[in-house]
Amino acid sequence: MTKPTAVLLMAYGTPGRAGDIEAYYTDIRRGRPPTAEQLAGLVARYEAIGGLSPLTARTEAQCTALQRALEERAPGGFEVVLGYKHVAPRVEDTVAALGARGVRDAIGLVLAPHWSAASVGEYHERAAKAAAVAGVGYAAVERWHLEPTYLDFQAAVVAEGLAALPANTKVLFTAHSLPSRVIAAGDPYAELLRASAEAVARRAALVPWGGWGVGYQSAGRTPEPWLGPDVRTVIEELAAAPGATGLLVCPLGFVADHLEVLYDLDIEARRHAEERGLAFARTPVVNDDPAVMAALADLVLERRR
Repeated sequence: MTKPTAVLLMAYGTPGRAGDIEAYYTDIRRGRPPTAEQLAGLVARYEAIGGLSPLTARTEAQCTALQRALEERAPGGFEVVLGYKHVAPRVEDTVAALGARGVRDAIGLVLAPHWSAASVGEYHERAAKAAAVAGVGYAAVERWHLEPTYLDFQAAVVAEGLAALPANTKVLFTAHSLPSRVIAAGDPYAELLRASAEAVARRAALVPWGGWGVGYQSAGRTPEPWLGPDVRTVIEELAAAPGATGLLVCPLGFVADHLEVLYDLDIEARRHAEERGLAFARTPVVNDDPAVMAALADLVLERRR
């Protein structure tokens, strides 16, 4: 019997318990252990959102929703499996397990819409190398930043968010910042983010430039320059602008509730804005929205050999 095509759904990962935070932090720092102060700061951020991030549960729900959508379209044709960047099961281990079970074809999909060599590209590179070793054919869904259903979702939540905020509220589309050197080397990440933002702004009928902008958040704590403007900088500028009353942040680059959304935006950015007299809100992220997961299933089908 022909085995189903594997769909390798890849995500960042998050600690499963408090005792795992130091090892996780060391891993995202590429093997450099954090200082006691750095570790305490990360632990405090997790505690502020309830102790741990809900990212694992959200990612597993996305996996289930994608499997359901694929089963509706091609019964028995696909098996969705998870591979994480920083926690188990890691991308390489999941691919090795597929090869050991005799799976011969896999399609990789990263739960991030905007391609960058430093993020989505790295996931696919790791997966492709592991697949070659395991004897598994590999195809990649490289980017989905202009997927219409994803854009429609964002436009709808922006419109809903603006309806609850005062007039003269600015919409800020955000994604995770990257070191500026990445873009200087020709990476298209910033261009892809702006393309998504422009498409959502058109759908939501936002006033060009004055009514919306693009910013970055959650920059790494390193001395080198990172992409900006940072959300906090935008808040400062908006607070100083005559007539500005509020800020609605739409985290376009994030598709699940996790620390960078629940703390960096919901707590830190909100506090920064409200201390300066601005109303603040954040739009919901995709999580396991059935329509968006169905659209991703269609992208997988297009990549099937």
